[in-house]
Amino acid sequence: MYLTFRVLAFPDLTVDGSFVLGAAVVAVLIINGVNPFLATLAALGAGLCAGMVTSLLNTKLRVPALLASILVMVSLYSVNLRIMGRPNLPLLREVTIFSLTSQLLGLENRLTATGNNEQMVRGAGVDTDKTTILGVSIANGLVAFSGGVVAQAQGFVDVNMGIGMIIIGLASVIIGEALFRPKGVARLLLAALGGAFVYRLVLSIALRAGMAPGDLKLITAVIVIVAMAVPFLQKRIRREWLPPAPRW
Repeated sequence: MYLTFRVLAFPDLTVDGSFVLGAAVVAVLIINGVNPFLATLAALGAGLCAGMVTSLLNTKLRVPALLASILVMVSLYSVNLRIMGRPNLPLLREVTIFSLTSQLLGLENRLTATGNNEQMVRGAGVDTDKTTILGVSIANGLVAFSGGVVAQAQGFVDVNMGIGMIIIGLASVIIGEALFRPKGVARLLLAALGGAFVYRLVLSIALRAGMAPGDLKLITAVIVIVAMAVPFLQKRIRREWLPPAPRW
């Protein structure tokens, strides 16, 4: 999400579909006897393909980025059902990367230019279509990879498990930027990880406080709104309440 949302300024909703795509590919391959590490790499490749389709629709057919990603996301729902053959697949009795790693370690109970100024980059002779295709493909490859890992961790795949993943990713990026004010790519990525932790922490506190699981979507929306409003409110407070700097 950081790569597409911040680096490329590309509103990519493919995420909700590519997350499940990675999980579905991993599940089907593992059930059919493929090594789980190879299956997880295959999930990465499947996500790369999904992101490439979205970016090609945008760069070659000039379909608006938001519409292109929505079209691919909707199409992936049917693709994922085709891959899985049914709405959900269990992995509880299958060998996964977690069980193999646990055995290996002896632990039986057990990881920017195009978006800022596209015209300038074009003027420098860089093909921004290629950078967009590369960036969106890599982003969805990582999403599908994580979907494959999550499927193995939770022991099942469901065709609806990717719903809202785009919001979770955006919330993590926005919260991380609002709280940590990072400078530099490395710190920005760490801030996104910190934002994901804070986001999950807030949801856990809300559930422990007695809120119904059905209210989590509302809580998510409120968290994102607050995170986006904080920088604006801080600037406004400084402008209206802090005295102006003295002129010498």
